[in-house]
Amino acid sequence: MSEELFVIKAELRDESGKGASRRLRHKGKVPAILYGDGKKPQSLTLDHNEIIQHLEHEAFYSHILTLVANGKKQRAIVRDIQRHAFKPKIMHMDFQRINSRTKLTVHVPLHFLNEDICIGFKAGGIISHQINELEVSCFPKDLPEFIEVDLAALDIGDSVHISEVTLPKDVVSVALSHGDESHDSPVASILHRGGAEETEVEEAATDEVESTDDDAAETNED
Repeated sequence: MSEELFVIKAELRDESGKGASRRLRHKGKVPAILYGDGKKPQSLTLDHNEIIQHLEHEAFYSHILTLVANGKKQRAIVRDIQRHAFKPKIMHMDFQRINSRTKLTVHVPLHFLNEDICIGFKAGGIISHQINELEVSCFPKDLPEFIEVDLAALDIGDSVHISEVTLPKDVVSVALSHGDESHDSPVASILHRGGAEETEVEEAATDEVESTDDDAAETNED
């Protein structure tokens, strides 16, 4: 996978602090920081419109990027994006440098396949996604853009767990690396269409019984 898919133009900056960041945002810029790989952190300035365009691509979040500052290229991944509470505005970004000799830990999006022909879905079930991205560990050259999960064979009541997801070669699930089965979480399940409604009815009935018992207890106390 080539990191040249996403090239971000950046400027090095000396000013820091809330005041400096606020002034940059008023000019349509995004304050950012680049750190990692045993090197000194660098404060950067990015173009807001360029970043917004990149963020429209799912691959941007888990892809190896190329940051170009003062004519120098550096390979990095996105580590954090701070957004405005209610405006479509990026407030700050964190990038981590990478090198080919060090493994990465990254959240990679999951792509669910064959939902329309899933056995359980065709039988009237509901597809539920418990996890939409998976944390994996691998070397930069092996980093996948996404991971596919085939749901075709799942029937109502079935689930597919992390351990059943086929990962690309040399890519490891961080959750499963702990060696504890409790970390083998379900990724997707096929639920009975009436399951949620039945649960709500049962909970309501339980609450009614508990309420009646409480009233009776109060009466006895009186």
